[in-house]
Amino acid sequence: MSDDSATIISYDDFEKVNVRVGVIVAVEEFPRAKKPSYRLTVDFGTEIGVRQSSAQLTNYPREDLIGRQVVAVVNFAPKNIAGFLSECLILGVPTEDGKVSLLSPTLPAKLGGKMH
Repeated sequence: MSDDSATIISYDDFEKVNVRVGVIVAVEEFPRAKKPSYRLTVDFGTEIGVRQSSAQLTNYPREDLIGRQVVAVVNFAPKNIAGFLSECLILGVPTEDGKVSLLSPTLPAKLGGKMH
């Protein structure tokens, strides 16, 4: 993996990325994906609505993800992943042992709340 810390972007570039808070309302197994993944349904509130996403979060039990608030990019073009249309990118960071740690608000946030 490359180090992108030397890549400088403008604040205008950063503002183009639409990062919102949603809540996971459904989690399904996704055996067709190349890497172990779930199919998620995420509610971003009335302004954005409900979106679906493929996410490599299988280090989390499915039942622990339901009702969890997450942070996601909602303005990337949809991506076809093994016949499933992923409409948003759930954000996470790697743990020391290579798993995924979800990014989420530390306090309950308004659904659809925009990162700034």
